[in-house]
Amino acid sequence: MAEVLEKKKSDKKSAAQNYDKATYLKWLETMYRIRRFEEKGLFAYSQQKIRGFFHVYIGQEAIAGGLVSALRKEDKIVTAYRQHGIALSRGLSAASCMAELYGKATGCVKGKGGSMHFFSAEHNYFGGNGIVGAQIPIGTGIAFAEKYKGTDNLCVTMFGDGAARQGALYESFNMAMTWKLPVLYICENNMYAMGTSVTRTSNVHDLAKLGLSFDIPSESVDGMNPESVHEALTRAAAHIRAGKGPYYLEIETYRYRGHSVSDPAKYRTKEELEAYKEKDPLVVIQDRIVKQKIASQKEVDDIIEAINKEIDDAMEFAENSPYPLPSELYEDNYSQKDYPYITD
Repeated sequence: MAEVLEKKKSDKKSAAQNYDKATYLKWLETMYRIRRFEEKGLFAYSQQKIRGFFHVYIGQEAIAGGLVSALRKEDKIVTAYRQHGIALSRGLSAASCMAELYGKATGCVKGKGGSMHFFSAEHNYFGGNGIVGAQIPIGTGIAFAEKYKGTDNLCVTMFGDGAARQGALYESFNMAMTWKLPVLYICENNMYAMGTSVTRTSNVHDLAKLGLSFDIPSESVDGMNPESVHEALTRAAAHIRAGKGPYYLEIETYRYRGHSVSDPAKYRTKEELEAYKEKDPLVVIQDRIVKQKIASQKEVDDIIEAINKEIDDAMEFAENSPYPLPSELYEDNYSQKDYPYITD
C-alpha cells in the first residue's frame, strides 16, 4: 500500500554541501530568467503589445529550477497554461518565447499559440494547454508511447490544484498504474484554483493523498526550495525508470500575482501574500549562494546582468519581428500537406 512521504525540512548547511557550485548557479540562472521574462512580459502587456490571457509564473520558479537539474533532455514535459517558466527551463529561447507572446511569426509556434500554447518538439516540450486538466491524459498517452517504444524516458505531466478535481486525472491515474506507465504527475498547488481556495473545492484538502487509492507512490514537496524539488524529482525519476510505474508529487508553492493579469486577487489577504514573499525562492537561493560562499556576489551579479540583457534583447527581437502572413492560417494544422481546405 502506498503512503505519502511528508515534506522534509531543508537543512541549509547540509544542503549547501550536497550540490556543486554549477548546480546552484544553474538554479539561480533558470529562476531569475523566468522572473525577469515574466516581469518584462507584464510590462509589455500593460502597453497592449501582448494581448489575450496571460498567466505568469512569478513565485513558482523553484519548481522549474528543480526540473532542470533532475531530468534528462530526452524526458518529455506537458503542462497547463501557466507555462512560460517551464518552457524556458526546457531550453526554449527567451527570444522565441517573447515573440510568441507578441503573436509574431518568429515565435516558438509562429505566433499561432500565444501565452498558453508554447510547443517545441526539439526540446521535448509538449506545451501548455488552455483547457483545465486536458494535458493530463495527453501526458499519460505520451508516457504510454515511451513504454511502447521501449525507452527509459519519462513524461512529466503537470497540473494545478484546480485541475486536480477533474475526472480525467483519476482515469489517467488508473490507466497509468494498471499499465505501469513511465509518467510523473506533478500537482503545482499554489492554493487557489483561479480565485477559489483549495479548501473549498473538496473534502480532501491534502492533495498529496490523491494518488493513494491507486497505490501510486506520492510525496508532498516544498515548492519554494529548488533543492527539495530536485531531491523529490530525483527519487521519482529513479522509481519510474526502474519500471515500477507512475509517481505523484504534490508540490506546494505560491503565486505572487493574480490568476491572470485581469485578476486583482482580492480573495487573499495582504498578510498572507507578504508572509509568502518572505519565502521568495529567488531571494532565498541568492542569499544561500552568497552567504554560504558557494559563489561570490560578483558572480551572482554577472549572471543577473547577463540575463537582464538577454531578456532586453528578447523584447527587442519580439518588437522588430513581423506578424504571420494571412496565408499562414492554412499551415501547420494537419500533417497531410495536401489536406483539402476550403479556401474560397
